[in-house]
Amino acid sequence: MCEKCSLDQLHPTAPSRRSLVLFAASALGLMLADTASAKDTKAPPKPQNLLSPDAALKKLMEGNARYVDGTSRRHDFKHEREALAGGQNPYAAILSCADSRIAPEYAFDSGRGDLFVCRVAGNFANDDTVASMEYAVAVLGAPMILVLGHDSCGAVDATIKSLKDDKPPPGHIPSLVAAIAPAVKASAQQSGNALDNAIRQNVIDNVAKLKSAAPILNAAVEQNKLKVVGGIYRLATGKVELLS
Repeated sequence: MCEKCSLDQLHPTAPSRRSLVLFAASALGLMLADTASAKDTKAPPKPQNLLSPDAALKKLMEGNARYVDGTSRRHDFKHEREALAGGQNPYAAILSCADSRIAPEYAFDSGRGDLFVCRVAGNFANDDTVASMEYAVAVLGAPMILVLGHDSCGAVDATIKSLKDDKPPPGHIPSLVAAIAPAVKASAQQSGNALDNAIRQNVIDNVAKLKSAAPILNAAVEQNKLKVVGGIYRLATGKVELLS
């Protein structure tokens, strides 16, 4: 009898590599299902944040109105820290510019655990920010996303100048220019202020990108579990104007 046959007789049910892979996949699926089940039964740290997309947008804009009026609420950060130590359930996710004059948590008079914020100069959606928004929606349950641009955006202005002069900026800034350039080009023929038009178009384009991002965000939008909107923060007043 050959050595292979002897080994086969000793181990007649030795699993194949394919069966091991399938078993591992099944085990992982069960583990994730158990984790999801455990998560579903755990009470959220902020029950007041369990909102529909429309209610979440309404809450966001009510907070902005208080901020503009100078009537922001006093937040109990100490007890919020304690409540949020074991988890989070923000009622909105925000893709904002990194400009130091823009602070979404202040602009919407929010407490800890209310907003899931990603900030990048030019408020554009790349692979990293899309993935972050997917996490906010699929894992944390955020029912809405706001893409927040603002007046006098330096990243958009730099893109306009770079394209006009046909001269790339130094360092890694060309990556920002490449991301914002489509909006600048799309708005080039619009009447009015070129910078204002490009800022607005950049927000509109990134709202569309997030709405169509497969397979997570677009499915949530189609199922009416997610609303994606755009807005412009006005530096002089602090007011956020939603784009239709």
